[in-house]
Amino acid sequence: MIDHIKKIISASIVVKQKLLQDESMLKTTNEVVNTIVKSFKSGNRVYFAGNGGSAADAQHLAAEFSGRFYTDRLALPAEALHCNTSYLTAVANDYSFDEVYARLIRGIAHPGDVLVGLSTSGNSGNIIKAFEAARQKKVITIGFTGETGGKLKPLSDFLFNIPSTDTPRIQEAHILLGHIVCELVEKEFFKS
Repeated sequence: MIDHIKKIISASIVVKQKLLQDESMLKTTNEVVNTIVKSFKSGNRVYFAGNGGSAADAQHLAAEFSGRFYTDRLALPAEALHCNTSYLTAVANDYSFDEVYARLIRGIAHPGDVLVGLSTSGNSGNIIKAFEAARQKKVITIGFTGETGGKLKPLSDFLFNIPSTDTPRIQEAHILLGHIVCELVEKEFFKS
């Protein structure tokens, strides 16, 4: 059992080492930070969407902006789109689950807002439709996916395609990069 635990930890480290050595991913991270800061400074909002564990990560990252990360500061306008369960279940029932995020983006998003979609495969139907709706509304899209990027790749203005096909390792890297973005956005937005 101990050897298996070590193997899992080592696999997680390998993915993070790949991120550390990927200049393109580091550049994308920097660009995403600058984009979100600019969006917040322009009075725009950041929306998060995901399914299952990725929904939990979406809610976690939205809370880092709307609550706080390191500093005691004002809330930043960010929210996870799945938190209203009455809305979610009604739209899933009346239309389809693939429409739950797209409908909200069409209804509440404005040009210059940011939509962050988390999908380890990059092929989640409701995230894809939300990104398509975002394109029509001139909303900036940031995809968090696994290695290939899936169908989200061409729909993402910025893409964090984690160099792995193992869902838990992908999600661990998503939260790492998400925390980096939250920390640096907070630092840049609130610097004196």
